[in-house]
Amino acid sequence: MYVFRSVIVSLGVILPAAFGLTAQGPAAGRPVVVCYGDSITAGYGLQSGQAYPEALGRDLDARGFHYKMVNQGTSGATTKDAVAGVQAILLLHPAVVIVEFGGNDGLRGLPLTETRRNLDAVLTAFDNAHIKTVLAGITLPPNYGTEYIASFEQLYRELAAKHRTVFVPMLYKSLINVPGTIQGDGIHPTAKGSELIARTLLTATAPLLRKDGK
Repeated sequence: MYVFRSVIVSLGVILPAAFGLTAQGPAAGRPVVVCYGDSITAGYGLQSGQAYPEALGRDLDARGFHYKMVNQGTSGATTKDAVAGVQAILLLHPAVVIVEFGGNDGLRGLPLTETRRNLDAVLTAFDNAHIKTVLAGITLPPNYGTEYIASFEQLYRELAAKHRTVFVPMLYKSLINVPGTIQGDGIHPTAKGSELIARTLLTATAPLLRKDGK
């Protein structure tokens, strides 16, 4: 279904509470990688351990990168919520943060200036704390119009260049035309899809890490 291929963003009700922390797998004391995003990161519709942050943690461990993965995803979150929660991320003192926000902004047709400003604030906060980042880009369904979509995609490229962050232009690039990677809602990845997203992010994230975790 074409909608599934185009809509690669998350929906859901915004959780009013503060972002919750879920560390997976590695023992305490390891340096931290935070996956900070919306329901794609949170693993909406999946069982425990099936979201891409957990899959990425397993992939990194298998390759000798011993980090503690923290899934800081919240269903329905917008870039405004990302700004509101950034101080909680800083308190974790992560080595790397994977930033995955903006899809809900786009689906709601929020002004691009607002999305840009919020993402810029999030990336600036991590820059100021000397935390490495990976920015995950997304797109929107074709009915949003070519001009809006092009501008939406461009803001990610511009922010990645401004902040000199590692950039993944299309988070779902490895899922296109692969059966069984998207749930029945046409939006969220399945466990199989999450594994593929993890591999895409592994390529981007591993060069930022050290195999001794220091």
